[in-house]
Amino acid sequence: MPERSSAPSARPARSDRRGDAPPPDVVEFIRFCHHKRRVGWPELYDEMCLVAARREFNGWGHDQLAERGVTFALFEMPRLASWVRLVLAAQPADRQQPGATAAPQPAAG
Repeated sequence: MPERSSAPSARPARSDRRGDAPPPDVVEFIRFCHHKRRVGWPELYDEMCLVAARREFNGWGHDQLAERGVTFALFEMPRLASWVRLVLAAQPADRQQPGATAAPQPAAG
């Protein structure tokens, strides 16, 4: 059985950036996508891909988003998922879900 080499891998080591907060432009992109389709991760990933492909947010496509740290590559998925969760957790909860009826208010008396 061959022994594992102690030599560093060919791929450069990356710092674990999953705990980092996203840049403000990325926060706005995530909010924009979430406003269009009120779903969480991973469903929001599909909407983000569509928005990028259609350049619906500030005219930005995949290249402009990549310049800001948003890529849709499998290797970058943990960071993107973390950013989405951070942004959605920071948003105020919707008071009422779409399609729900308001609860009756007690009469003032």
